[in-house]
Amino acid sequence: MSTTVRPITEADYDAVARITADAYLGAGYFDSIDYPYMRQIMRVRERAAAAPMIVAERDGVVVGSATLAVFGDKWADIALEDEMEFRLLVVDPAVQRSGAGKAMVTWILVHARATPGIAAVSLTTGDNWHGAHALYQKLGFSRAPERDWPIPENGKMLRVYRMEL
Repeated sequence: MSTTVRPITEADYDAVARITADAYLGAGYFDSIDYPYMRQIMRVRERAAAAPMIVAERDGVVVGSATLAVFGDKWADIALEDEMEFRLLVVDPAVQRSGAGKAMVTWILVHARATPGIAAVSLTTGDNWHGAHALYQKLGFSRAPERDWPIPENGKMLRVYRMEL
């Protein structure tokens, strides 16, 4: 089963919101969508209007998404001036570990290499998202622990990874 990665369309917004909620709530980062951050990331239309977004699709079904940002963008949390950051990379829990995350990261790396002024890609991931850590390390990302930071709402630590291009 092959995965296609492409820019988000308006028809994808509801699926992306559902997958985002399922991934974040399923991982235990929040216990409901009532947290301000959860409400913010569930507003996919607003996010897509402010930042480039991609989706992973299989057989016409959206199974994942990610948001891209560069230094100074509204959605940038950690990007340095020469970095592209990806955020909110989520895969539907029903198909996690099936290659959708890898396909999106590979697409992002190709896109970053083709973007003038970008010398590295950075990302933040949950402290206990061990499957994600393994994927990022396998793809060549290195930890940048000096850039780790806590989630304001609950203090859980987020890990930063970075890859020189």
